[in-house]
Amino acid sequence: MNTSQVNASLKCERDTRVISVLFPCLYTALFLMAVVLNSLAAWIFFQIRSSSTFVVYLKNVVVADLLMTLTIPVKALTDAGLGSWQLRAFHCRYSAVLFYITMYISILLLGFISLDRYLKIVHPFGRCALQRVRVGQILCAVIWVVMLSLALPNVILSNQMPQIPSGGRLRCTKMKGKMGLMWHEGFNYFCQFVFWGTLVLMVVCYTFISRKVFESYRASQSSSDTASKKTTSKVFVVVGVFFVCFAPYHLARVPYTLSQTRNTSAQCWAQNQLYFAKEITLWLSSTNVCLDPLIYVFLCRVFRKKLTATLSRRPLPQGTVTDTTTKIEMPNRGHCNANMGLDCH
Repeated sequence: MNTSQVNASLKCERDTRVISVLFPCLYTALFLMAVVLNSLAAWIFFQIRSSSTFVVYLKNVVVADLLMTLTIPVKALTDAGLGSWQLRAFHCRYSAVLFYITMYISILLLGFISLDRYLKIVHPFGRCALQRVRVGQILCAVIWVVMLSLALPNVILSNQMPQIPSGGRLRCTKMKGKMGLMWHEGFNYFCQFVFWGTLVLMVVCYTFISRKVFESYRASQSSSDTASKKTTSKVFVVVGVFFVCFAPYHLARVPYTLSQTRNTSAQCWAQNQLYFAKEITLWLSSTNVCLDPLIYVFLCRVFRKKLTATLSRRPLPQGTVTDTTTKIEMPNRGHCNANMGLDCH
């Protein structure tokens, strides 16, 4: 990659007239909602004993969402053009990196949640190491360490003194040298692999889960229509939230990244269109911090009970905040309860 060619492509100034007005308002509203929802979720979850891998994964999702939420005000301020260039530099070097890395940690954890539900429902009598609480805690620690380690070079290599044009804004790529741009591009490809790989895993797992639950209801001669609707709604919440939030961003991200690091032939208007597409799909991805609590409500019975008790200011009966494992029977041995199988056990 020719550095002079990249620098020439960076001369195209972004049209931020819409972004500087619309997105700060959207991010501000998102931040206020996310703080309330995730603070409540954290308060509830950390009163629940981690006696299953599912709860361990959900607790880590809450932590990732809270950290991502804390980066949103800086994003809103820089989009609005408020604050000094030092604030923008702080966003490029630290805040934006934390924003992205916590998003991908959440994506990986949602994938492990899907795998956990698959093992719980499709193989209820099997003993798998992945279903042990200690193993789940180790996997979460590995995810955090690996992802933060891969993000660290983005911090270290954003070390160039930015040259800010008169009347223009600091662009994060101007803080990266040749090595920084190469790592930025490679890391984005890795994140693409993480997302699409996790999406395939979720689709496969929930397809088997839906089929298993339907067969179990049919074998037990229960109301399979009602059961299927309940199961489908729960499956749709997880996969639907995941796809709607993240897929548009990952479709827009690759051409935008190439326009930053390689695509010198793109005209200025095309670069601005790619930038706008990236920003609007990025905001859509960030709404996941508000939609994740829907997953907790739909899939975690203990969370629902604790939330209801909190909102109604009634104490829970003793023992309800502990997570107990529910036995899911095979179709030829009894009724398979879809709600219990997909629930927080």
